[in-house]
Amino acid sequence: MLWAYLHFPHLLLDHIRCSRSGGDEQHEENSEPALVVVDHSAQRVLQACPLAQAQGVQAGTRLKTAINLVPELAIAHADPGREQQILAEQARWLYRHVASIVPYPPDGLLVEVGSLEKLYGGLAALWQTLEQALSERHLNAWMATGTTPLAARLCARAGQGQCTADKGHMERHLHNLPLAAAGFDDRTLTRLQRLGLTRLGEVMNLPPAELARRLTPETLARVQKIQGSRPDPQQPWQPPHHFRQQADFVQDIERAEGLLFPLQRILTELEEDLCWRQQDTDSLLLILTHRHHEPTRLRIRTSGPEHRAEAFLNLIRLRFEQHPLPAPVISLVLSVRRFLGREAVAGNDLLGEIPDLNEAWHTLISRLQARLGSDALQQLSPQPDHRPERAWSASEVQRKARPAIQDLSSLPRRPLWLLNGPQSLPEAPVAWYSGPERISGGWWDGQRVHRDYYIAGLAGGQLAWVFRDVRGGWFVHGWFG
Repeated sequence: MLWAYLHFPHLLLDHIRCSRSGGDEQHEENSEPALVVVDHSAQRVLQACPLAQAQGVQAGTRLKTAINLVPELAIAHADPGREQQILAEQARWLYRHVASIVPYPPDGLLVEVGSLEKLYGGLAALWQTLEQALSERHLNAWMATGTTPLAARLCARAGQGQCTADKGHMERHLHNLPLAAAGFDDRTLTRLQRLGLTRLGEVMNLPPAELARRLTPETLARVQKIQGSRPDPQQPWQPPHHFRQQADFVQDIERAEGLLFPLQRILTELEEDLCWRQQDTDSLLLILTHRHHEPTRLRIRTSGPEHRAEAFLNLIRLRFEQHPLPAPVISLVLSVRRFLGREAVAGNDLLGEIPDLNEAWHTLISRLQARLGSDALQQLSPQPDHRPERAWSASEVQRKARPAIQDLSSLPRRPLWLLNGPQSLPEAPVAWYSGPERISGGWWDGQRVHRDYYIAGLAGGQLAWVFRDVRGGWFVHGWFG
């Protein structure tokens, strides 16, 4: 088998830079300060951006020295849990290109590539695809191939990048690795150096029995896994059944407009993810984290299935207009857990020339709900009752395709303005236009009605929907325009 390993030497730093610049390198260089990631004790620099490196700050530099070199230095603290989440996000992205992925937290991904050569037309084409995707995501990764998972990982972490399926070439790279890059523990490394060994190949050439006797069985097992003479099973990763992306900001975002830039990048990721899944969604959860305030949770709903980043961004922009930020934002999370199957749109030709009226309907309803509130919009629903005052109800707008308009010519005419209840008429109508239409029902709930309805003109000139009850009295129940 052939394996490839992607090592991200400064994954957290790349993620923060991409979050705050939206992936726009020119924007970052012109307006963003130099950024470093420091260890838990905040004593030393673990990762430094190119701008900080250009001013003399390197990995391992003491933080006090770095601040003296760059007075306006932006600082982020290392967070293993956050790094693991970011790595999972990269695995989900990589899953679109390859099938078998094994995460190596906190900064590596192992990929089985031997079975993909024919699909991509060769290893070089696959390698180019991964490099292009990394460039688009503004991620730095060291990649290497190997005949075993551990061999590929060691070469990649040592920066010995190679794109080759030649076993001899890979073996030479592996043999030339210094012992410090082989991943041995400090005690084993010291004993190997005392034996006069400096390269991994020299250790691999030792007889197995001698290696186990002079060192430990664990060291022999590791060397055999590198060579491939001992099984090294890998557990493939499966993508989660949800979407979650987080953007972290070194500088607090005080205005909602500043959140739209990173949100656009995340929503583009969501659109690509939905297209890859061949699914849509109608519900997004946006969580804004504040430094000294409770998190803000915004539920973004659409009236029907949606996958376009532009549509989601417009709805979020409307929500921000209605709900100003209560406090500056230090990070945001966009989460989607509800996915809907994508159905073929009826009425469109193969080229999609006929406009989709349902899509326009959903867009309108979604924008109205975002601006007015999800509870401010209601629709009328018919009820199985002949009594006019009980034949309808107001309910939440349903998240489904708009029903087709039926032919109403065969149905009896009804007024556009139906009163809450019948009101008595002091005098009988003076003109008759249609009727009678008898409505009798309600015996099942003790509120029986027996009425003869007419469309009639009143003495004042109004056109009304009136009825006469069993006692002969006249009542008006609605008005025509």
